[in-house]
Amino acid sequence: MLFDEPTSGLDPEIGAEILQVMQTLAADNMTMLVVTHEMEFARHVSDQIAVMVDGAIIEQGPPEQIMSQPENARTQKFLAAVLRR
Repeated sequence: MLFDEPTSGLDPEIGAEILQVMQTLAADNMTMLVVTHEMEFARHVSDQIAVMVDGAIIEQGPPEQIMSQPENARTQKFLAAVLRR
């Protein structure tokens, strides 16, 4: 299943409901490709995370590697901004 920013523009309560449904799908082994800025969700549900800039993958790997030890400077900058909120 493909998702492109599934929580974009939603109020936090509805966004949380959408993420819960997606977590249920993941637990049921549904294969999903998700474009999201919800990085904590991505960390907990993903097998792999790919970071894209201008249509190119600049970094890819297991969630803990990407979230805790990103190698690319652009990934580091993005995560610092997103996780600070």
